[in-house]
Amino acid sequence: MDTIVTSPRLPIATTERPPEGAVINAAEVRLMNAYWRAANYLSVGQIYLYDNPLLREPLTLAHVKPLIVGHWGTTPGQNFIYVHLNRVIKKYDLDMFYVSGPGHGGPALVANTYLEGSYSEIYPSISQDEAGLRRLFTQFSFPGGISSHVAPTTPGSIHEGGELGYSLSHAFGAVLDNPGLIVACVVGDGESETGPLATAWHSNKLLNPISDGAVLPILHLNGFKISNPTILARIDHEELEQFFRGCGWTPYFVEGDDPDAMHTLMATTLERVVQDIHDIQVQARTTGIPARPRWPMIVLRSPKGWTGPRMVDGLKVEGTFRAHQVPLLVDHAHAEHVSQLESWMRSYKPEELFDAQGRLLPELAALAPQGNSRMGANPHTNGGQLLRDLLMPDFRVHAVDVPSPGAVVASDTTVLGQFFRDIVSANDQPRNFRIFGPDETLSNMLGAVFEVTNRQWDALEVPDDEFLSPDGGVVDSMLSEHQSEGFLEGYLLTGRHGLFNSYEAFIRIVDSMFSQHAKWLKVTSELPWRRKIASLNYLLASHVWQQDHNGFTHQDPGFLDHVINKKADIVRAYLPPDANCLLSVFDHCLRSRHYVNVVVAGKHLMPQWLTMDEAVIHCTQGLGIWRWASNDHTEEPDVVMACCGDTPTLEILATVSILREHLPDLKIRVINVVDLMRLQSASEHPHGLSEVEYDELFTKQKHIIFAFHGYPSLVHRLTYRRTNRNIHVRGYVEEGTITTAFDIRVQNKLDRFHLVQDVVDRVPGLGTKGAYLRQLMADKLIEHKQYIDKHGEDLPEIRNWKWSATA
Repeated sequence: MDTIVTSPRLPIATTERPPEGAVINAAEVRLMNAYWRAANYLSVGQIYLYDNPLLREPLTLAHVKPLIVGHWGTTPGQNFIYVHLNRVIKKYDLDMFYVSGPGHGGPALVANTYLEGSYSEIYPSISQDEAGLRRLFTQFSFPGGISSHVAPTTPGSIHEGGELGYSLSHAFGAVLDNPGLIVACVVGDGESETGPLATAWHSNKLLNPISDGAVLPILHLNGFKISNPTILARIDHEELEQFFRGCGWTPYFVEGDDPDAMHTLMATTLERVVQDIHDIQVQARTTGIPARPRWPMIVLRSPKGWTGPRMVDGLKVEGTFRAHQVPLLVDHAHAEHVSQLESWMRSYKPEELFDAQGRLLPELAALAPQGNSRMGANPHTNGGQLLRDLLMPDFRVHAVDVPSPGAVVASDTTVLGQFFRDIVSANDQPRNFRIFGPDETLSNMLGAVFEVTNRQWDALEVPDDEFLSPDGGVVDSMLSEHQSEGFLEGYLLTGRHGLFNSYEAFIRIVDSMFSQHAKWLKVTSELPWRRKIASLNYLLASHVWQQDHNGFTHQDPGFLDHVINKKADIVRAYLPPDANCLLSVFDHCLRSRHYVNVVVAGKHLMPQWLTMDEAVIHCTQGLGIWRWASNDHTEEPDVVMACCGDTPTLEILATVSILREHLPDLKIRVINVVDLMRLQSASEHPHGLSEVEYDELFTKQKHIIFAFHGYPSLVHRLTYRRTNRNIHVRGYVEEGTITTAFDIRVQNKLDRFHLVQDVVDRVPGLGTKGAYLRQLMADKLIEHKQYIDKHGEDLPEIRNWKWSATA
């Protein structure tokens, strides 16, 4: 056995060098082909049958599901790949699992995990006998059963197959800091046409062959999508090879439709690929030089719907788009197809595969790996089993000294970056935490992390580059939100911790990826065998109110609206008003499990309001009255001034200072909200306030002027069940351009002058004083516009404003 030599902190991986030439004989081909037939038989049975699973009697329409749903086209190819991966895993004792990218390949992964035994271990009722086979078939795409794609319910899966494009990024995220792991990632040729997947081919420029594992892409080139050809299948061999070589891969081609020849070719190719991976890692780990290699990949070209019906009703099916979903309709309107279905299923010769009890024959079962070496039982695919707590430094050492509210200014994310620096450092040996994002880490003022780590980068470097290294702990070198999200998801799902930092507006690019992950968390939280993983934590900086220089294109706080739509047990949203609150919030989020935490914070210099002790109390409560800003301590308020977000907090407090100067008798209560979900009813969200608590804070009938970071409708949605309907919300209303910071607030009427007018318009009894104050605010708005048009900056009273308790 050759040994892969690694640095002291890495586990030792061993691999036998594969021999040259043919690697399997005729007897092995026969056994592997039989195993493949068994997987194909189980796949067809899942799609069509809910009785007579072994065809012990002639097939009738009564044995067929009344509604047939499933996808056959990709399934036989994936079954073919799985049996060959089993062989090399067993022969070389590989630590490997399978990512299924081609959408609805569920029958294949379920069939193979059932054959290897991992499925029945998790679901004992799906036993390895005829009764278990019946239940296996019945549950597929059936009410109360399992979905037609690879899902959280599928053992060995970290990748939801319902949406295409993210298989490779998940695979690369999984192998980061996992030097002994190989992820075999099957990429559909239709999936290859998505933007995220097309970009993901370049992920090999970030992989460190010393400290990371390997990704083995297997492009499943079967030629068709739902009803169209695929682009990569319609370019010639040379062009396809040049494409992948241009992306930095060494492609190996396995092409054909004759099973015996294909088994021999695939086995020989996989041996070569395993040898390439072995040689790359040995070279890097013995020399200590992580020079970027050309990693191997496989292009498997086989017919769509391979081994299925060739012709149906006079139309060609196998090798065409017609094989994509259900290639053979079998129902009352197509009863004549029952015999064709039976012929198809009998072509796999189930009597040669299963014994009298319905168990896979021992000589076939022996082809699968054992224990955790089975891809359906690999611990990395149930990452909570491997999850270790983060070592959390004390965030309090980074506290901003706040002698009094608003007395100092600071950049909230700059302070947070120092905390992240300490977390990166504390969790580096072995690495258990990474920061992901597009090229915005420095822009979001998190540069302190580069004091202790670099960006992971394994491509060419030139002298003026900064912070690039093959073993960096920050993955932000690809300007792709899709890749950042996919890398992080793969990292979390395999048992590690991480953070995604992004501009707030452009996190919308991964809306659907977030949705898929949130759904994954929701489903896995209901599966007792799935262990909880670290939360997906978003930091959204460079937010909507700090885009005066970039303008309208960079202003969109709508990710919050999108997140709130998901299950209350999964999502959390935090908008800390200052740096000390931001530190406290992130300490909480990074310790949490199985949530999606969205934190919105600014990077520009802003007033700091709370001491660290006050911030911890405030963030623990999630919201509360700021007594130092309120003057209703002994009586009911005339108005409640509420705020959520750093900029809305600033404007509410500036509004209060104007009101207290001009209307000193007005009783004002100031409430700041950090945890957005506290606004919901306790019956709708675990963090929600009870009706009594909400009414005590916000009153039952007093007017509430609420300054909100995002779209006003979101606050209305969250509070629609509350008793007090007198809530008036100001927020972002899709107004913006290149202008000053304060003018963005004015355009959206979130500024102090409009907010004062809102109070005057709604609070009764303000009389003449109110009228004069309203006119003064109108004058200020005109003065503001004239000043910025002339000077290009905000009024001095805006730029130099400070909170005063005696205002």
